Amino acid sequence: MIVGAGPAGACLSLLLTQAGIPVTLVEAQSHHHKAWRGQALMPSGLEVLARMGLGPLVEQLPRLPLAGWRFVVHGRPLFTAPEPIGADPSPPCTLISQEALLAALIERAQRTGRLTLLSPASATQLLQGDGCITGVELADGRKLEADLVVACDGRQSLLRQEAGIALVSQSSPIDVLWFELAGRCPSPAEGHFTTVVGTHHTFSLFERAGGGQQLGWVLDPGQPTPRLSHPQWIEQFVSQSPAAWADWFEEAAGTLRGPSRLRVQVGMAETWWKPGLLLLGDAAHPMSPVRAQGINMALRDAWVAAQHLHDLAAIEAARRPEIEQLQQLQAEETSRGELLRRQGGLRCLIAGTAPWIGSALRSHWCHQQKPLRLGLTTLEPAA
Repeated sequence: MIVGAGPAGACLSLLLTQAGIPVTLVEAQSHHHKAWRGQALMPSGLEVLARMGLGPLVEQLPRLPLAGWRFVVHGRPLFTAPEPIGADPSPPCTLISQEALLAALIERAQRTGRLTLLSPASATQLLQGDGCITGVELADGRKLEADLVVACDGRQSLLRQEAGIALVSQSSPIDVLWFELAGRCPSPAEGHFTTVVGTHHTFSLFERAGGGQQLGWVLDPGQPTPRLSHPQWIEQFVSQSPAAWADWFEEAAGTLRGPSRLRVQVGMAETWWKPGLLLLGDAAHPMSPVRAQGINMALRDAWVAAQHLHDLAAIEAARRPEIEQLQQLQAEETSRGELLRRQGGLRCLIAGTAPWIGSALRSHWCHQQKPLRLGLTTLEPAA
């Protein structure tokens, strides 16, 4: 039984049903829409889908290969790193509609005739007996027995809490406000994931795979969400951006939606398993949004779990080192960004010397991105 039809749960459902294993998938929502779902498939996540033979499927979904990564400081271009980065032979980071991907994975699992989808249905507590997890109880009182419960129920995982497994949290210096716009294309991002560090604030702007744009505005975790009207938010965006962007933002003002606040949580479950229970994805290791690791690591979790479902300890042993190292790399990248956001003198220095130091900064940044793009472990072939 799998609880949660996000990237880890949907991917594992397909892998197991294709291997001939019946799966009951319990999902609280009747649809895959959320205020915010990560869209960036790094080569590390694309590798899993390719191994599953789903490369053609990805090409059929709403998708947008990323042109590259762009950084702007005090309205001045700092550097642009095209995708794929450097001499990397891997495919470019590709933005996809996660909703469409999840629906496609579940539909393929249903085609096998081995998937029972319960949606909407909420698992509210674990069933236990003889020191082992034996199933779940649903909100409507139904008790479902299972040889194994796989909890893919997100960063606030109720099943993790029910099992008495503590989450060892790491501090995060940021929260993010997400906005959607439907401005004309090309936007100022021009197909790039563009990070703007202004005089007082930082935000990122990029096109969405299904059309329109997404904007992430960085906040301090303790800072309340500003109560601004949409025109006031547009003024904020314009005040931090290059002057040439003002007309585009003003044209897009009537399409602005949001904000939706992502309270960034980063951590690691003290253990990923107990007899009869396995945690995967955000339930096991909530990730920072920096460089879009959440969806990619969830897919890699599912791949490894499908190969070692008979040995839960082996799954954690295989996955924990990569997650720990990537969380550390995310924290380091966030710290560098926060230093620039908070230090006005440093921003002015970098902006003023950008024509001379931009190339060196690009080379250094690209080198740092390799593990965040490719992952840090080699995936085993399918059993």
